Amino acid sequence: MSVASEVAKRLLQIKAIKLNPQNPFTWASGIQSPIYCDNRIILSHPNIRDYVVYCLEKKIINVDFDVIAGVATSGIAFGALVADRMKKPMVYVRNKPKEHGRQNMIEGHLEGNEKVLVIEDLISTGGSSLKAVEALRATGCTVTNVYAIFSYGFGKATENFALADCPFGTLTNYQELLQEAVRSEYIDENDLASLAKWSSAPTEWKSNN
Repeated sequence: MSVASEVAKRLLQIKAIKLNPQNPFTWASGIQSPIYCDNRIILSHPNIRDYVVYCLEKKIINVDFDVIAGVATSGIAFGALVADRMKKPMVYVRNKPKEHGRQNMIEGHLEGNEKVLVIEDLISTGGSSLKAVEALRATGCTVTNVYAIFSYGFGKATENFALADCPFGTLTNYQELLQEAVRSEYIDENDLASLAKWSSAPTEWKSNN
């Protein structure tokens, strides 16, 4: 089994990812979604947490970087775990500058000439990740790439990262998740076609229910 399949399997097992095409979730944007992803649940399962951190390390071990940056909030814990495992310095990036004190957007020490690898938990359109990339570049640092646990597979994310000239990767993704969900009988074949359509046109998708 591939790493992508194995990670997807484990996320389904601990209900970090839930699929419910009959009763979809509603995002803040109003989009109806058959999937809900909360990778913070991984932190409560030590064996799976260790496996995910191990997989992240293996994916980035050959990347030339100096510092790991976690994206607030969910990327902070995974960034810290990977940085500790690899004995690398770590910072984290807020979604906006702190409103008091030194009003930092980036917490931790940067000289401004480091090569930084960004850790995120989830990529949808890439907005929060690329906001962090922009903030890091503004200090003078070079961002080598962004790496996350899961991606919804939206074409908009690929487009946004390309426009920002920033490589990105994930351990697993929506398509791998669907295949694993069928194998494990989490969903049936009747739901597969409808679920597959969602990632290509999420604003137009309608539940089968």
